[in-house]
Parts: sequence; structure tokens; C-alpha cells
Amino acid sequence: MSMICRNLIGGELVDAPRGTVTPVYNPSRGEVIAQSPESGVEGVDRAVSAAKTALQSWAETPAVERARIMLRFAGLLEENFDALAKLVTREHGKTLEEARGDIRRGIEMVELACGAPSILMGQTMENIARGIDGRVERHPVGVCAGITPFNFPAMVPLWMFPIAIVCGNTFILKPSPKVPLTPMRLGELLGQAGLPAGVFNIVHGGAETVDAILEHPEIAAISFVGSTPVARYIYEKGTASGKRVQAAGGAKNFMLIMPDADFDAAAGQITGAAFGCSGQRCMAGSVALAVGAAADPMIERLSDTARSMRVGPTDENESADMGPVIDPAARDRIRNYIETGLGEGAKLAADGRNVSPTESADGFFVGPTIFDHVNDGMRIAREEIFGPVLSVMRMEDLDAAIDQANRSPYGNGAVIFTRDGGAARAFARHVRCGMIGINVG
Repeated sequence: MSMICRNLIGGELVDAPRGTVTPVYNPSRGEVIAQSPESGVEGVDRAVSAAKTALQSWAETPAVERARIMLRFAGLLEENFDALAKLVTREHGKTLEEARGDIRRGIEMVELACGAPSILMGQTMENIARGIDGRVERHPVGVCAGITPFNFPAMVPLWMFPIAIVCGNTFILKPSPKVPLTPMRLGELLGQAGLPAGVFNIVHGGAETVDAILEHPEIAAISFVGSTPVARYIYEKGTASGKRVQAAGGAKNFMLIMPDADFDAAAGQITGAAFGCSGQRCMAGSVALAVGAAADPMIERLSDTARSMRVGPTDENESADMGPVIDPAARDRIRNYIETGLGEGAKLAADGRNVSPTESADGFFVGPTIFDHVNDGMRIAREEIFGPVLSVMRMEDLDAAIDQANRSPYGNGAVIFTRDGGAARAFARHVRCGMIGINVG
């Protein structure tokens, strides 16, 4: 029987309340390698108690001392870099190169946290009124919590807790029950770095544990990354409870290809954006907007590239270009979207439903899939599939393509492939999204 993960509370590993468990898979093999328990109200209460107990002394710890712990933590992450990447690959299914990127981007945030003395500097203004000086100081918020997704087991937690901790807060992490092993290892390394017991805690679980976090009166702030419906729920319920909440939801990212683009270079960038991490990224390029004469040559190049990708297990070799998706439910959902696209009239240029892995494996594989002749009324064009599915829409001109991108309710990122500086400038000025790229994936 696979092990049941334990909570990290007050510096000790403790059993979660017995009840519902979620299987943790090695997605490359379809094997259950662990089980993630539901902590619920009891587990959250215990973690909050430990975090609250640790808060007073930690908040009074000088910023430079907190930064030194982060510096030691960064060193331990570097020392354990390869082992951490292999752990990410084992429980998530990313290629080893993708897993290394997951760890590297997380370490960069820890390095930022090492600058706590500068981050926490205040401001002063003399004589804001007669005989009155103004002074701004930064104080810890209190007990904070992070609710993280499965797709980046290291990076997204490392976006949250290093900054919260170095600013004098204590922290409770609720990782995705699908990928608990990497966050647990991060907790071990924090302890080795000298972090006092109770400053960082981990509770496992799903919806019941999330609700317990949202409702707990001693949790002051919550950070979340996940789907849009859940992000909306967490924001509304968390703020209604008087908490500070940041909630990042889903995405539908657009890639415009102009007729003057370097099609070969664009094809490589687009397939990497669409199929990297098996499409399980909020920054995945999921819709290609081919303008005018760009459509036919781009479809040909994209389809050839997709068919040449090696799909297979990632846990024991580095030959695969793309690994599995996270679990059977994800595989089946993505296949259902492909069937939906066909039913809506889109044409398959590359079909990933019956992919043959590079070696014998019972993992959860969906191959690179490309739809042509997609229109904005189709679900595959509007909804976040979160899998290796690229929809190609044919546009008359640049203005029509920008208008199409701007009609999306999502706004993470968009990119244009062109040699025309005027087109690039118009795109950058008029497309409405958070991140804009020129000739990058």
C-alpha cells in the first residue's frame, strides 16, 4: 500500500485526520505512489495554532536574520537541484528539462526574498504639516496561507511563502493533493535552513480543507493559483471573511502569425508554447490566429512539428519531448474536448488521441493536437482546455486578429510573429492582456 502523506505542523510530521484520500500518481506509469489525505477543519486549526504561536517571535526577528535563513534555503535548493527536479518529474510527469525550469524559477524568487532588508524599507516625509512628520513602516500581516495548483509543484509555492516568511509572517501551505511530495521536500529543506518551528506549515487536502482556510478567523491573507471558477470562489469567500486575497485564475493565450513572419521559427515557438508541460500551464499558447496567407504554411509546419514530437514516459529517461498529463481525469477531459471540437466542425490537423508512447507505459498520455478552421463560437476556442490542444483560427487582417484576442474574457498573454515593426507596435498598443511578446512563444 502506498504511503499516506503527513502534515507538517509546528516543525513535526503529524498524521492528518483519517478520511478521504486522493491518489498521487506517477503519471508516466499510471502507478499510485502516495496518497494525499483530507485535513479539514481539525488539521487547519492545528496548523493555525502552530503558526500563531510562532508569529510573535518571528515577526520580531530582524529582517537580516530572516534573510540569512532564506540565503541558506537557496543554497540547499541548489545542492538538491537535480533530486528536486527528478521528484517533480516523478509526481507530475514533466520532462526533466521542464522540471528543472520549475525549480529554477522558484529559486529566483527565494533569491529575491534574500533582499528582505531592502524590500522592507519604509519611507519618511518631514513637515507634511506644521510640526508633523510622516513615516511609513512595513509590518507583518500575520498568519498567511497559500493554495497551490498541480502544474508547478515547486515554482508556485516558491512564489508565495519565501516572500511572506521573509516579511515576518508565518505561513500555511495547502498544496495540490495531486503533487504533495515536492512541497513536502521544500518544507524539509526549510527546516534544515534553520527556520523556526511553526513559521512554515503544510496541510494536505481538497475542498474541505480549502473552506477551513477561507473561514478561519486567524488567517489574515490567502494567495491562490488555479482555475477561474475556484479563483472567483476563493476571492469572494475570502474577502467576505475579511481576508486579503490574491487569486489567479485560468487563461486563453493568443499567438498571432502575420504573412511576413519567419514561419519555421514561429512554428518552433508556437509548438513549444502550446505543448510544453503537456499544455498544463496558464501561459500555454492555446489559440493561433493565422492572418491571411499565413494560415496554410503555418498549419503545415505546425502539424509536421507536432507529429515529430516524441511523447512518452519522463521518469526514467530524457528522450521524450512531451510527457503525460497529470491523471486519468485530465486525460479523459482533454479527449472529450477533442471530440467536442470535431463535433463543432473544426478540422483535425494533428490528432493526439491515440498517441503511441516512445516506450511501453501505462501512463496518462495525450499527444499534440492541432485543430484548423476553428471559430469563436466553438468551446475549444473559448474555454481553457489545460492540455496539449492548439486551436488555429483564420483571420482576415491584423485588426480582426486583435479584436478576436480582445473578445476573450481571459487576459494573461498574447504574442505576434512578424517582421513588420508597425504591425508589432500596433499589436503591443492595442491588444489587451497582461503580458505581450514579439516573436517569442
